Amino acid sequence: MKKYVLKRILRSLFSLFMVTTLIYTIIYTMVPRKKIFEKDPTYTKVAKDPDSKADYVNTVYEKMGYIDYLDSKELQEAVEKVDSSVTVEPTAANKKIYEDYIANKGNDWVLHQFEGSQYFYATREIPIYQRVFEFYGNLIQVDHTNRIKDEKNPDLERYLRFENDPSVGWALVGSGTKHKYLLYFNGQFPFIHQNFVTLDMGISYPTYANIPVLEVLTQGQGKALATDVTFPTGVTKKSSINIYSRTYKSPASADKQDIANFGEGDAYTATKTHYQEPSMLVNSSIIGLISVVISYVIGLPLGIFMARYKDKTFDVGMTAVFSFLMALPSIAFIYIFRFAFGKAFNLPDTFPVLGASDPRSYLFPAFLLGLLSIPWTAIWIRRYFIDLQTSDFVRFARAKGLSETEIARKHIFRNAMVPVIHSIPLSIVGVIVGATFTESVFAFPGMGKMLIDSIRVSNNNMVVALSFIFAGLSIFALLVGDLLMTIVDPRIKLDVKGGK
Repeated sequence: MKKYVLKRILRSLFSLFMVTTLIYTIIYTMVPRKKIFEKDPTYTKVAKDPDSKADYVNTVYEKMGYIDYLDSKELQEAVEKVDSSVTVEPTAANKKIYEDYIANKGNDWVLHQFEGSQYFYATREIPIYQRVFEFYGNLIQVDHTNRIKDEKNPDLERYLRFENDPSVGWALVGSGTKHKYLLYFNGQFPFIHQNFVTLDMGISYPTYANIPVLEVLTQGQGKALATDVTFPTGVTKKSSINIYSRTYKSPASADKQDIANFGEGDAYTATKTHYQEPSMLVNSSIIGLISVVISYVIGLPLGIFMARYKDKTFDVGMTAVFSFLMALPSIAFIYIFRFAFGKAFNLPDTFPVLGASDPRSYLFPAFLLGLLSIPWTAIWIRRYFIDLQTSDFVRFARAKGLSETEIARKHIFRNAMVPVIHSIPLSIVGVIVGATFTESVFAFPGMGKMLIDSIRVSNNNMVVALSFIFAGLSIFALLVGDLLMTIVDPRIKLDVKGGK
């Protein structure tokens, strides 16, 4: 078992690496990079000035990992180390100095001049293999006591220790680390939280501009939520600050509010905000879990009864209905269902109508995803049960005189539950991943809608991150399904060959 799990994990990591690398390469080589500015309001504002436009475009390209960029000031400072006589002015002498510097710098650096001021700047195209390497090199971030290097705070203490913190209770507290609380406990799932190892998938742009991608997916949404917060100064007051999210901020940059909340000289005053509505990740998980429950609670017994009464009126009728539903395009089914049941039960046709505080907002997306899966679940269960009904051990049971009810309950159902249990984790992931149409139609703030929106506006980092998350969840679900099979049926033994 241990060898199987280890080998499966290694194969899963390799598969995840290959899928993510392929998607990353396709997106960053085949999608025109200028498309990222089509929905950027800042670009529209600066586009009238050619110098501001060029500087903004190159700054964004550098932030997205397409190029290395030295603006006029940065280029001058770099050249001054070689030739102190250089200035920023676009003279012939300066141009020759800059050209010589760029020629010696190599690595495909190119010298440019702004259209208006004629000041010099330089760019270098970063090869795709280097971008992929940097993506994986920065993917896993490990927090430690030497993480922070702040020249304005040379006396920063560096330690890791357990403290009964006045704000959060017992926690592993760090100094010199990026995060204040590296291990803490609260009443929110999964109850034990850590910041030792985090993932960095880049910065979101142009939507949610300059916010880390994973923060966009995991932070709450809507309006800020004020709760009772106890600050290190001992003061408890209503605030929307998430006290658990404290990260390093140079004391030299602290404002009056930071000092009032955390005290003079505290280096961990950067915080995130509590929001009233769940994050995209939580929203997608909620409707995913509900829809899988609906799919199996309805589809499983229907499939069993269809197999039990094979070729009878019930089986023929349900097969015809399910065949029609499977052939009907999902988007058509979604609109028909929304129109019919929205009118009948007075349900909101889009999520923002009632918001996350009203359970009815989740009903349409969850039920639709579940109903879309029922035909496939029922037909699969029917076929599997029919195969079991003709197997040798069932024939032997009939020969012993067992009734059909006993055979179904003691033999067929037990064996059929093994693949059913195996499929549940992947079904949950499949629903979350496949909710793109449903979430878009209902304006549901989940990861499925975010993927569509990100593709539409060329938010490349977000697309790569969501693809990575979906692929990782799918691979992990397969492993969990294998392990669940061994729990349901101890006769199944997983070996290094992946067999039984």
